[in-house]
Amino acid sequence: MKCLLIASESAEVLFYWTDPEFELNIQEQYGASQEEGEKPPAFEDSINTLFAPIIISCSTMVDRLGDSYTSFSTENNHTYVLHQFEECLYIAVNGDREEGEEDLKRKIYVMKKMIEVLFGMVTLSSTLIRKELRPQDTEQRTNLWKYLQNLLETYSRLQEQDQSFLVEAVERLIHPTLCEQCIEFLERRLVQQINSSVERAGEEVLHAFILVHTKLLAFYSSRNASTLTSSDLLALIIMVQNMYPSNIDLEDTAPEDVENTSAPDIFYTPEPSPTNRDSGTDRDSVNSGRHEESRHESRHEESWHEESCHEESCHEESCHEESCHVGSGTPVFQFLDPDIQMAEDSLQTLEAPPPDPSNPSRVFLEVMLKEGCYPMMPHSMYCLPLWPGITLVLLTKIPNSNLAMSVYVFLEAFAKLEKRLSEGLEGSAARGQTSIQDLRNKLDKFIRALGTSDIQTSQLQSVWTEFKSRAFTRGGPGFSKDLVPWCRTMKSQLCGVYRQCFITENTVGGGNPQRLSPSLQDRALTMVQEKLMDWKDFLLVKSKRNITMVSYLEEFPGLIHFIYVDRTAGQMIAPSLNITDRATSELGKGPLAHFIKGKVWGLVNTSRIYLQKGYSTVTLRDGDYFFCYFLWFENETGYKLEVKDLPILPNDSAPIGMLAWDYYRKLLRYYSKSHQGEVVKCYELLTVHLGVIPTEYILQHCSQLARKLWEPSRIPLL
Repeated sequence: MKCLLIASESAEVLFYWTDPEFELNIQEQYGASQEEGEKPPAFEDSINTLFAPIIISCSTMVDRLGDSYTSFSTENNHTYVLHQFEECLYIAVNGDREEGEEDLKRKIYVMKKMIEVLFGMVTLSSTLIRKELRPQDTEQRTNLWKYLQNLLETYSRLQEQDQSFLVEAVERLIHPTLCEQCIEFLERRLVQQINSSVERAGEEVLHAFILVHTKLLAFYSSRNASTLTSSDLLALIIMVQNMYPSNIDLEDTAPEDVENTSAPDIFYTPEPSPTNRDSGTDRDSVNSGRHEESRHESRHEESWHEESCHEESCHEESCHEESCHVGSGTPVFQFLDPDIQMAEDSLQTLEAPPPDPSNPSRVFLEVMLKEGCYPMMPHSMYCLPLWPGITLVLLTKIPNSNLAMSVYVFLEAFAKLEKRLSEGLEGSAARGQTSIQDLRNKLDKFIRALGTSDIQTSQLQSVWTEFKSRAFTRGGPGFSKDLVPWCRTMKSQLCGVYRQCFITENTVGGGNPQRLSPSLQDRALTMVQEKLMDWKDFLLVKSKRNITMVSYLEEFPGLIHFIYVDRTAGQMIAPSLNITDRATSELGKGPLAHFIKGKVWGLVNTSRIYLQKGYSTVTLRDGDYFFCYFLWFENETGYKLEVKDLPILPNDSAPIGMLAWDYYRKLLRYYSKSHQGEVVKCYELLTVHLGVIPTEYILQHCSQLARKLWEPSRIPLL
């Protein structure tokens, strides 16, 4: 019984997602009242009818009280969480008690993050984002909503099964030798050849990385590229997993069941490499890789390296924990009444068209330059499937991306001016005549430059002319509150220009006319396949067991599980938790393994509750288990800095994490204020021990484990 809805202030549905139970409940509720022979209402209409009173109530409270409720529970134990972003109201519902208020809030913020990645600065204009989320064309709206629904389902699956999405940090595949070779290959061959090709249509590859399921094998950024934030990288991994989901239900299928499977392109179990090529080097490469894996684990080289985002890594817990895309969600074909199938609720039964790898997706990511931070800058993302479970991702800079930076600078300037005028600081705005005059000159030049292109600027020109006459003409009102509506109109017009340049000709999940040529993409794909051909089976196995607890048990008796997170780099490391009906993990098979996994997920949620209250250390005993959580700061040399009180967050603050809202970036800025001129790093450690271990030994284990995991992380990959 789950639902997520986005609606306008006028109760117009902009997007919705429901699970089958919620959908069935709605259909029974509103279909039962229909007379015999009468068509049932469209599902979208039923959703609108159900939520309209809540939406109108929220709008009324905001208008009359300047405040609204953020959550409530009903008599039938349904929990509702609401959040208003500008003029869009997000509502998340749970009726089976599987999700609490924090889970629903996190889902809302993640959905908002994904929409920002897909639509960029258009989200800053309520009018434009409403048009984008609810296109007039029914087929286009169907495809868009289905795409967003699939993204939300993909995130929910990863968050429930994958430790990296549980703690919202990325994890790389632990094999330093192969990682180093792949990074060098991406730099010196792949990226260099693409960027020097005449077939790149003006695009430039900024980032290239290889994913094995959701773990990063290698990540390379060109010298001209900004660092890719962990938040954006996690969002991109969700998109890749949505395009090419890992089908572990089939991977774990017993051999006798394989012949009954109807999906021909799914891999089942890795096959050994051939032995008759290059004097047996193929088999040796896989075997040596496995031996090397064992040696690296015994030396505890599983820890990631403290690197910049140029070598950022991502993790997927295990391909045993993912769900099969073919059999999940609503089936493609359903036996429905023909009248119902023609209704608008057919949105629920339609599947989005399969992705074309040669068509890039337009994504909007944060860019950090010397001049400052520029959020939601346009990029093209190419997802090239090497083999099932292994994907090459290219992020390119598009030719007119500088226009987006100019738009952001103007938007920020008008937002600041609007704020000062709204607060009654007309004098402050007037005294800033130098910056205002500079803004005027730059915007005049910007509009003149746009006039030479195909972009429609007549409305922007008209609004800007009116703004200047009011602000700068002697007989005009000058800088007063009367300019506030015109500031908002200017922001909307600038977002409209941004939309024309980067959204209009690009369909979400589809392609755009300016892209790397298909032949260039094919050559890139072939190059990487040839490089990894002898390693692919090893990598698929390695992705399921990146590191294991076996090598830690002798030194840390009683330790059951741990998660170590470098919040500065946005990377994590943890032993694999492979829990499926067919696979046996180190924790065994069946109830015990699922029980421990549930305890780990619960510990993370508990630690966030205390972190929100300002606690950096949590120790608690739960039956036969003892849990620990630590957050601390270090300098570049690994020296632990003194403990400082953490800020206490209000209950309505954004959820703690790095995907939807980077809490740790703000925390590092807060702590660095007292350590000027010093590089400050933030770490977290979560451990689960057997409760019979004395507390003093557990705390000693945690300290030793943190040191052991930190030391190898200083070894560079390249």
